Amino acid sequence: MTVRPFVDRPVGDVDRARTLAMRVAHDLDLPDPVLLRAGMNALFRAGDVIVRIGRPSAPAELSIELASRLRDQGIAAPMPAVADVHIEGDLSATCWVRLVDSGEPIDWREVGAVVRRVHALAPADLPDGYPLPPPTAFPWWDFETMMAELGAEIDDAARAGLEQAIERNAAWRQLDGVNVVCHGDVHPGNVVMTADGPVVVDWDLMCTAPPGWDHAMLLTLAVRWGGDPRVYPEFAEGYGDSLADDVTTQRFAELRNVAATLMRVRAGRTDPVAREEAERRLRYWRGDGDAPPWHAQ
Repeated sequence: MTVRPFVDRPVGDVDRARTLAMRVAHDLDLPDPVLLRAGMNALFRAGDVIVRIGRPSAPAELSIELASRLRDQGIAAPMPAVADVHIEGDLSATCWVRLVDSGEPIDWREVGAVVRRVHALAPADLPDGYPLPPPTAFPWWDFETMMAELGAEIDDAARAGLEQAIERNAAWRQLDGVNVVCHGDVHPGNVVMTADGPVVVDWDLMCTAPPGWDHAMLLTLAVRWGGDPRVYPEFAEGYGDSLADDVTTQRFAELRNVAATLMRVRAGRTDPVAREEAERRLRYWRGDGDAPPWHAQ
């Protein structure tokens, strides 16, 4: 049976998640929780605690043990607020100490150094049973299935651009080289710059892949997402190597943008904001020279 990522399904019913968050807050004598955002997980703030609710593919307790193991290896990770896990059906709730953003720019050199330490981990350094699938197990990277589901909802020009990108990068699935433990989702939204330095969050997509998997999003951050062009060079400096010219990393980078577009198209079926962002992204795939930078959400 193929190992799945720790979280690969949206939280689903936000009202159910809110009910569970309220129960957690009551049990721990916390203030009433306030929804921050909902996607793969629903995050609620209850005072100085973040209640994180999702549908993990493995016991939620493993995420708490993972955080401890990472810190033991000198990798900044969120701190659990309590060791307890609250479960309601297929939903699991864990509680974390809220990270306070210092307001300073992210130290991307240090983030690169952190990712280098992640890549030096051995599976034995992580909790027994914590999923480390190959990225080929990520359902949103099953492009054949995604295009079969969504292709009819995309205009001909954008669909052609997406299909060409998928075809020219088809070799991405050949993960026969050196594979390492990866965070799986390195981007600005998953780094909090605290007074003590950057903390990398959201370890749900840890996987085993070529090192470029953790470089890929930052490669196109400036040209496609409107990010600071200094981010990747600084990250690469801290990491100790630039993979900007690595063919495999370039494939990951372009296909990450394909996956990001298709996920917005899917979300746009029920979310007007996502539908607007999907259209923004499709302009690029149509070959529109004036296509604007994409928004993270």
